[in-house]
Amino acid sequence: MRIAPVRGDITTLEVDAIVNAANEALAGGGGVDGAIHDAAGYQELQEACRALGGCPTGDAKATPGFRLPARWIIHAVGPVWHGGDRGEPELLASAYRRSLAVADEIGASSVAFPAISTGIYGYPLDAATDVAVRACRDGETSVDLIRFVCFDERTLAAYQRVLGN
Repeated sequence: MRIAPVRGDITTLEVDAIVNAANEALAGGGGVDGAIHDAAGYQELQEACRALGGCPTGDAKATPGFRLPARWIIHAVGPVWHGGDRGEPELLASAYRRSLAVADEIGASSVAFPAISTGIYGYPLDAATDVAVRACRDGETSVDLIRFVCFDERTLAAYQRVLGN
């Protein structure tokens, strides 16, 4: 498996699946979630998400990619940061592992991840990056390519540091 950090807009990547940093209701929010909903086609994606009936923290579910270059959107729910003593690392790792399991189920060989939980959910970037990379490296998956898509230079630098790039 190849793992590579890239700077860019996750909604424009030509991969089999992109991961959305979703909320439990799967009801488009701000940040990457809002950008994905807008780019995919807000109405169609909302209907598909409603049909899934929500998603608990640490889990992931898939919808079609609609207007995106990616065929699939995997909606992963990461934890809100409360200081690290409420199971946040385990829940975040689970969100990444479940995303890869869903990718396997839908036959995706390339997956792009955002920095789940590091935005409005407040998870510290360096700690989240460590969890993300470890969960993906240690996960059993048939995915060939994982891209960590970084919105800014600070996030890219964190992934490069952990990946040794």
